[in-house]
Amino acid sequence: MDTYTQKFKVRLGLFVTGGLVLFLLAIFIIGKQKNLFNPVFRLNATFFNVSGLQVGNNIRFSGINVGTVNDISIINDSTVMVEMLIKKNVKEFIKSDCIVAIGSEGLIGDRLLIITQGSSDAPLAEEGQQLLSAEPVEMDAIMLSLKVTVNNAVIITDQLAEIMIKVNSGTGTLGRLLRDSAIARNLNQTMENLKRSSKGLDENMNAAKDNFLLRGYFNKKQRAADRAKADSAKKKLEDQKIKKNK
Repeated sequence: MDTYTQKFKVRLGLFVTGGLVLFLLAIFIIGKQKNLFNPVFRLNATFFNVSGLQVGNNIRFSGINVGTVNDISIINDSTVMVEMLIKKNVKEFIKSDCIVAIGSEGLIGDRLLIITQGSSDAPLAEEGQQLLSAEPVEMDAIMLSLKVTVNNAVIITDQLAEIMIKVNSGTGTLGRLLRDSAIARNLNQTMENLKRSSKGLDENMNAAKDNFLLRGYFNKKQRAADRAKADSAKKKLEDQKIKKNK
């Protein structure tokens, strides 16, 4: 009987000790998450919609967790106040013109607050100060926009498929243009006519230059072009001398 009592007492002691260790560990983890063991200061921000933000969610500044959401309260029918606990060792970096936005851990992760960096010449944020806020983009709005984009892509794909079917079957303007040999021959003939016309125009211009009535006009234009070319070369040479003297 005494041996049984002794074993019972040992087991009871181990159970109580294990429970106490788990209790202290839970207090430590919760206290660390709530910044109960670190000196903190309070900041506030208001939103029309907190979009699923909860007490205890993280607060990030420059990509680093610097605090937690301490309280969320409804001020009126269009305003929600969010109280933040920020570690005091980052207070010197939080400026009064910083903006608080609601983000998320990845695409479908928990909500969090993001404090953007302020301007270098702005004063530091004070205890209990209310920072400016930016309203979050709702996931429903994003999904609606994606749905519209997908629908438009489907319509464009169907239209392209219809065009390709017409082209392959030789119907429609583009299909007839690509598959009708008569149209192709007409296009080739048109290009040949344009080449001959261009060649004839060049011959006429050369003949006009040799005409004694127009020779003065063309010589004048040539002299002007030569003079402009000489002036450009002279200016370039002067610029090179100036750079060399510097």
